[in-house]
Amino acid sequence: MKCFILFLALLFSPGMYLQAQEDTPDYPGDNELKINAAYLLAGFAEITYERMLRDDSAIGISAGFALDNNIDYRFAAIPYYRLYFGKKRAAGFFVEGNANFFSERNFESDTEFGAGLGLAIGGKFINAIGWVAELFLGLGRNLVNNDNISEAYPRVGILVGKRF
Repeated sequence: MKCFILFLALLFSPGMYLQAQEDTPDYPGDNELKINAAYLLAGFAEITYERMLRDDSAIGISAGFALDNNIDYRFAAIPYYRLYFGKKRAAGFFVEGNANFFSERNFESDTEFGAGLGLAIGGKFINAIGWVAELFLGLGRNLVNNDNISEAYPRVGILVGKRF
């Protein structure tokens, strides 16, 4: 009888081990640090920090500043909330709601403050070791100081980063 029980335990243990591997979650970590390569190439440095709240949602903040004097946008701070619809944890297709607090140069070359709300859609991809790539596109409406600066702001990104 002891041999029979030992045989059954050995028979099912590899199957349980393989099952456990299949159910393990995606790359662990609740934080991401990313840079926006699209803006960086255009002369605007933007860094993003994102924190996962659950498997399907996250909050984050992006902060950027102009590297070139020819760019009208001088500074931007963009807090956001994302809802993910992918199979992986905090990855796949997402919808984003954001706010933007920014400074922009007006027609007289004076720097003016703006603030607004916007939406974006995009996709996030993550590999097994935690590298992240993200693409998104959106638009926001400036709600402050519309007489002197733009009425809308873009939300565009090609981001690369790491989950930790």
